[in-house]
Amino acid sequence: MGTAMNAEFEVTASVQVEFDVPARMRDGVVLRADVYRPSGDGPWPTLVVRTPYNKGGAADNVWNGFSPTEVARKGFIMVIQDVRGRYASDGEWEPLRHEGPDGFDTIAWAAQLAGSNGRVGMVGGSYCGNTQWQAAIQQPPALKAITPLMTWAEPREALVARGGATQISVIASWSLAAGFDWLSRQRLTADEVTARVTALIEDFNNLEKDGYWGLPATELPALRRHRTPVFVQPNEANDVDATQHMRVAGSHTRVQIPSLNSGGWFDTCLQGTIDSYTTMRDLGQETRLIIGPWTHVDFGNRIGAQDFGIMSSRDAGAHPNGSWSDEVLAFLRGHLTDDAPAMSSAPVRIFVMGRNEWRDEDSWPLQRSRTERWHLHAGGGLTTAELPVEAEPSEIDYDPANPVPTYGGPMAVTPGRGPYDQALVESRPDVLVFTSEVLEEDLEVTGPIRVRLHVASSAPSTDWVARLCVVYPDGRSLNLADGILRIDSGADEVQEIEIDLWSTSNVFLAGHRIRVQVTNSCFPRWDRNLNTGDQRGTEFVTARQRIYHDANRPSYIDLPVVPEENTAGTTPSVETA
Repeated sequence: MGTAMNAEFEVTASVQVEFDVPARMRDGVVLRADVYRPSGDGPWPTLVVRTPYNKGGAADNVWNGFSPTEVARKGFIMVIQDVRGRYASDGEWEPLRHEGPDGFDTIAWAAQLAGSNGRVGMVGGSYCGNTQWQAAIQQPPALKAITPLMTWAEPREALVARGGATQISVIASWSLAAGFDWLSRQRLTADEVTARVTALIEDFNNLEKDGYWGLPATELPALRRHRTPVFVQPNEANDVDATQHMRVAGSHTRVQIPSLNSGGWFDTCLQGTIDSYTTMRDLGQETRLIIGPWTHVDFGNRIGAQDFGIMSSRDAGAHPNGSWSDEVLAFLRGHLTDDAPAMSSAPVRIFVMGRNEWRDEDSWPLQRSRTERWHLHAGGGLTTAELPVEAEPSEIDYDPANPVPTYGGPMAVTPGRGPYDQALVESRPDVLVFTSEVLEEDLEVTGPIRVRLHVASSAPSTDWVARLCVVYPDGRSLNLADGILRIDSGADEVQEIEIDLWSTSNVFLAGHRIRVQVTNSCFPRWDRNLNTGDQRGTEFVTARQRIYHDANRPSYIDLPVVPEENTAGTTPSVETA
């Protein structure tokens, strides 16, 4: 268990707060922030979070992980600013389109606040994590370190799309939820505001029952009705140019400061967190990585249907400096002051599920891991044995009118986040299930996971979804990682495809089994493929899908296995409740 920062750094007795402190941007627009200062003269290092979620509200604290008053008591000036066009700030609300220049100007302003030592760091997650990268790309001189939590690098592979499919759940629900403040800022009469807010609430509440089902999927009727600002229009979610304003990938070379990246195994932005860490490491910049068993918004010990033990919680003192927030503050203090000790722990800290323990690593992916190929056999077997020379393919029908429902996984905005029993999903006739024999000894899988399939479809375009699960002795099948790939290659053509399941860290305990699901939809997480080759339409057809299992057309999952003799951890295991 780590040592709490309170034991190392003096805690002030009181905090001073200023509300709605103005900062003028280069184009004259005024943004406003609440500023929390420690008692005393300072000088103090300054932390900035830039948020679209209301600087005075509780919602943003989910992604910050900090109480601003507690941060100030620990010797930082804490600045929480509403981004352009949101709540107390002036300007027009255009999601993620002004965060680079506004971030640069805000950092310069924050460095000159009374009591500041002139060195600024940034905190926050999701949207607030992207504002950190966008500010850092602009290279403001006073910005010395960033600590992005659960944010993306490539929006087409996390935020708005993945594998060519559109993540309509995020685009629609986020846009409608963010539309309430936007509506209040329009030049409407009181009656007009009431009518439009009422209609917005109705559509938001009916998203799962009706809204996500609207066609064409490229222009969801619920979004068209309200015209609330969006990250990107659904029909442009996979367009490079249309998503450029929120991309970090390709611009990491401009970031010349240290970063601490935090993510979750069940987070919709997991791969972006990992990619930012590995890219900055390869560029020679100081960077660190922490991954817990968390979703995008859940950080306690119970995630989904699984309890990972009290030490898995973000607030538990499981790290060298105490809790996760203590670890982040120690990192920032080391780069914003002259008297803080340098962090000496390993650069990577991951939570290993199954054994439910934190472990330090020197690299990611783990250099000591080896790839084990588990073949998907006809009849539902999953083994390391070679496939037969001849075997009949597995066949299922995919009907867009009855897609496989999203249940569990890295969803950001709907119930059922994290690991859940997949019984209802796996009982469907349009889901193929491949299961290993009961394991006789523990098997650790830690690292990137890929599924390769030989497939054919009667449709000119269709989707393929793969999911890795752990099956408990009592029969429960809990999801660990998944992915999707949209293909447009013509009907009835056998082809080899690869589905990226991103990464996980899980020990499949003796007595458990490994399972792989294969299907063709996961709705409403991703839009339904209409099987016509035209997602802009409203017509759809049922597709006949085939997966091959013979030696010439193999289907398999590659698992990064960590040898048992090399898995010594640094934190005692905590049993799952």
